[in-house]
Amino acid sequence: MAGQDTAATVDPEAAAGLPEAVCLGESMAVLLPERPGPLESVEGFRVSLGGAESNVAGALSALGVRSGWISRVGDDGFGRRLTAGVAARGVDVSAVVVDPTRPTGIYLKEVGGSTGEPYDLGSGRSRLHYYRAGSAAAALSPDLLAEPAAARLLAGARLLHLSGITAALSDGCLELVRTLLVRPRPAVTRDLLVSFDLNWRPALWHGRDPAVLPALMDAADVLLLGADEAEAVLGTGDPQALRARFPSPSTVVVKDADRLVTAVGRDGTAVGEAALTVEVVEATGAGDAFAAGYLAGTLRGLDQRRRLRLGHLSAACALTAPGDQAELPPREVVAALLDASAGDWAATRVSADGIVSPVLPALPSRQGAFPVVGAR
Repeated sequence: MAGQDTAATVDPEAAAGLPEAVCLGESMAVLLPERPGPLESVEGFRVSLGGAESNVAGALSALGVRSGWISRVGDDGFGRRLTAGVAARGVDVSAVVVDPTRPTGIYLKEVGGSTGEPYDLGSGRSRLHYYRAGSAAAALSPDLLAEPAAARLLAGARLLHLSGITAALSDGCLELVRTLLVRPRPAVTRDLLVSFDLNWRPALWHGRDPAVLPALMDAADVLLLGADEAEAVLGTGDPQALRARFPSPSTVVVKDADRLVTAVGRDGTAVGEAALTVEVVEATGAGDAFAAGYLAGTLRGLDQRRRLRLGHLSAACALTAPGDQAELPPREVVAALLDASAGDWAATRVSADGIVSPVLPALPSRQGAFPVVGAR
């Protein structure tokens, strides 16, 4: 396979400015409706950005981890806007390839309301409509590893983050993910910690065989998956059963919706941590934010409980922002929450107005609430 043994050598001084974490996968332009209701009645949309891997890269950057994003975009306005938007989050986009013939992928969000119109999804419900077949990112393949820019980023990184979404896009994308993950790994990723998020998207697998996923999942160093999606793909969402199913990763992290996340080590030791109580504004991007928080904690050498808490806190901030991304509160607030007792952690509340917790000092003007930076 092209590029399989390609490795870039990076000068130690130059490596100091390279990303610590690299995320690889498709991102798309997102069209968000100006009002709730069925698509046929919506007259206007605003453009945003979306994509699991670039969301993780942006959240890692907000957490203070130098990050990079590797992908392909079309030679079009959406591709330029997407690349510029990800870069504005502090992410290195130097290895994003511009495809001269294939378009940038797009998806539309449909938001339910109480309009009474036919086909209205209803309040609190939403649906995503993807237009990504034949996109520039679908042309990703192992040839990418021969690209100097991509090889340079990977050679300077400590972590590579992948997901099952990429594996579903095309045969070339699947072969790229397989090349990066399955052991023996190529020289370019041999020394990297590789994380894999299942990110199950049933619609993407129509006409494709999801039976390829278990081998990819077992080849990761850190495996992240939701209990509900594991149940759909593997027949169980039980953390210990999944740990037995996938013996190779150093850690299997199982997210049980908005309740509990459990990390299980190779020896079967499990650490569980409950999610924070959150007044949700927008659910999109919370899973990616959790992954970023957990991976940032891993790179920092935090213990399992603090890794899980940093994931929960990052997800909570995303849940209280209208877009896919939100920054965390000040460092001292994060540190206090990571060190909180079980009772104080359980008593913590997060909303768009801020964070209220027994471990935070009272502020007369906000009654103990710290603002969630970036939440509006």
